Amino acid sequence: MTVQNMPAQLAEIVNDFQSMEESERLELLLDFSRSLPPLPERLAGHPELLEQVVECQSPLFLTIEVGQAPERAVQLYFSAPPEAPTTRGFASVLHEGLNGLPAEQILAVPDDVTDQLGLTRAISPLRMRGMAAMLGRVKRKIREATAA
Repeated sequence: MTVQNMPAQLAEIVNDFQSMEESERLELLLDFSRSLPPLPERLAGHPELLEQVVECQSPLFLTIEVGQAPERAVQLYFSAPPEAPTTRGFASVLHEGLNGLPAEQILAVPDDVTDQLGLTRAISPLRMRGMAAMLGRVKRKIREATAA
């Protein structure tokens, strides 16, 4: 974890955003939107296995899988339509920054990571709440999975 209490791979993404001019940050988010991996076949045809993040303006669905102790590595899966690039972009940031990490590290990620990307002036407050809700949903699902 870095000083900001983030896993290194997420901290690197946040640093990339912070090092850019404000006008370039939205473009970087759009770049991320193009790299969101598709759902694996076992999930793609089964929307009932995914949970909708209703706080997002665009339809975004997610689920997680938590591996065995002691690591309890978490796999993240997101589904968002191509016509929702900001939503897809943030899902991709979370995927790239958190996928495969131990549950404990993800639970320790600051809830304000969306604000740390420096997009608050480029993206509406409603979209920012949706982005924060994605991380909140991931953490809740991890807590549920690790409590069982």
